[in-house]
Amino acid sequence: MLTLVSVLDRTLRQHGGEKAIVEDEGTFTWAEFGDRVSRGAGMLQNLGIKRGDRFGILSNNSFRYTELLYAGYWMGAIPVPINTRLAPPEVRYILDDAGCEILFIEDQHATMLESAEVSPWAGNAVMITTDQSVSSGPNYESLLAAAGAVESHQSAEDDLALLLYTGGTTGRSKGVRLSHQNIVSNGMQVALTMKATSSDVYLHIAPMFHAADLLATAFVIVGGAHSHLASFTPNGVLNAIDRHGVTVTMMAPTMIIMLLQGGDFDHHNFSSLRHMMYGSSPMAAEWTQKTIERFPNCGLQQGYGLTETSPILTTLDPPEHQEAISSGDAAILRSIGRAVSGVDLLIMDDEGKELPLGGVGELVVRGPNVAMGYLNRPDETEKAFHDGWFHTGDVGRIDENGYVFLMDRKKDMVITGGENVYTSEVEAVLYQHPDVNEAAVIGVPDQKYGEALFAVIVPAPGKTLTKEEILEHCQGKIGRYKIPRQMDFVTEMPKSAMGKILKSELRNMYGS
Repeated sequence: MLTLVSVLDRTLRQHGGEKAIVEDEGTFTWAEFGDRVSRGAGMLQNLGIKRGDRFGILSNNSFRYTELLYAGYWMGAIPVPINTRLAPPEVRYILDDAGCEILFIEDQHATMLESAEVSPWAGNAVMITTDQSVSSGPNYESLLAAAGAVESHQSAEDDLALLLYTGGTTGRSKGVRLSHQNIVSNGMQVALTMKATSSDVYLHIAPMFHAADLLATAFVIVGGAHSHLASFTPNGVLNAIDRHGVTVTMMAPTMIIMLLQGGDFDHHNFSSLRHMMYGSSPMAAEWTQKTIERFPNCGLQQGYGLTETSPILTTLDPPEHQEAISSGDAAILRSIGRAVSGVDLLIMDDEGKELPLGGVGELVVRGPNVAMGYLNRPDETEKAFHDGWFHTGDVGRIDENGYVFLMDRKKDMVITGGENVYTSEVEAVLYQHPDVNEAAVIGVPDQKYGEALFAVIVPAPGKTLTKEEILEHCQGKIGRYKIPRQMDFVTEMPKSAMGKILKSELRNMYGS
């Protein structure tokens, strides 16, 4: 059975005495981790959670986060990870949309419960903390200690396992429905391409509310150990690699660049690191070369995927990176690589017909890792998932060797610092300002973040606006990373004959 419960059960049987969690707080074997997971399932039941119920998690990375996810899988409940960078109205929307019964929240995010939007969950919140004095209410460790272990629920492969929220073109996040088969299938695909083994130690650097963290499933499958970085800092990464013998990790290019620029490499031993995947956006050839030079014994691999694909679809592998740098021909680095095993890729035109090799059109995919669809959004599910294919919204081409090259995005999405931002969501907030007549948000190149948000605004007739006014207006309405820090105020927008704002012209105007 391709379920997360059967995967964990197999690992507990075969690797019970081996390391599962390696942290500053302590080291757990797989047997000890399994005990905490089964008692975590009992804790969920004691809190009134039943099979099929949903519970939210608002927390930084930690081994307790991993326990909660697997406790949900173990008893048939559905975890709903929530982006810690969201504003209260956005958190409230996800809790409502998913129908969450309980919210597990880390103590450093507890002020969220004081907001008007999230305060209704205060009575159904469990604090994740190691400091018993932080909360007068229930906290994770005390509830776990009081809970008894429960037997696992053997879910079906096509049962819903996880709800991950991703940005939506309508200005609201979409809940992506990932089944057990989706996640386990991609875990196997990733394990194969990353050559995962039980001797590996995987460092969770990508935020665990993000689909990128699902790469860690590969190392549950093979019985490797896991370490967690609460939040990214360059020396935090190097310290974790040094202290815990980390062998594999995944980072966004922004993180890698910050690591190269700010890491104290002279005082850390990072020789254990054998493999590093990067994704969420491409990385310039010069930074690829610097990464390979700094980590000469570490294979560098690019991964491309989406939340809807659990997430990895293609990889550009270490030998291809090495060849590009050693030959001086960096052209292949503009590719997102080739499909992982079990994934079919096609390029289709707007009529849904397959294009020949080299033809430019929409990238469509199919495979066991493709999600079941969106929660509560039948129309959007039908639009994106039909005729056996998932339509990614990305425009690209495939060459004669199977390498995929992305050309543009059909969706108005900007990837900044590894975070997906849908510009329509930002524009909706800008339009709430009474003195904004028109607004358009685009992505512009940024050396640090890959892309940065840029707003072009037409003030209402007779009104003037400043950057400071716009920044103040956006505070608290959307996550800080979604707020444009660069902008221009103009008298009119370039438009089509039908009056549609031409973002392509805006990109040409401001792209440099």
